[in-house]
Amino acid sequence: MNDPDLLLWPRARDGDRAAFRALFDRHEQRLFRHAVRLLSVREDAKDAVAIAFLELWRKRRTVRLVDGSPLPWLLNTVTNTVRNLERSGRRHRLALSRIYHDPRHAEIAARDESGILGVLATMPVRDQQVLVLSVMQGYTEAEIAAALGVAPGTVKSRLSRAKARLRVAADGLHPLSAEGAVR
Repeated sequence: MNDPDLLLWPRARDGDRAAFRALFDRHEQRLFRHAVRLLSVREDAKDAVAIAFLELWRKRRTVRLVDGSPLPWLLNTVTNTVRNLERSGRRHRLALSRIYHDPRHAEIAARDESGILGVLATMPVRDQQVLVLSVMQGYTEAEIAAALGVAPGTVKSRLSRAKARLRVAADGLHPLSAEGAVR
């Protein structure tokens, strides 16, 4: 049970700016750490958190709570915002590379997306959501189901599918040699 959120959320939902500010102060750092793990640019992480809170304010009457807290909704929104920021950043870098080609910027244009985060980005959004909420944020399947408005069995199958894809990707990233392999 998330007691401070239980007290703050009804007031924030009704437009109380002080209560909303208290929710921001309470969750901003956790959301920022989450965004930083997903992004390579620190300023983009700040933007993702700001966008999530703006969306929370804008959609405050329809937000799904888990144990009285908007945190799972905010974590999903940050994840989706990160994906959008990365996609627009790629488009921007591509457009710039067409207009102006400087070999010093080749590294930026050729960002390596072959790692685990690259695999995460290729998954369907529904699989990304359950993986992020479960593995990165530690929510239970029941809490994730409540946050996403789906059945717990659906969360379980999506989580299983996403973890399997990550296992395959991790095996490809770190091939084991016959000598001294530790698993």
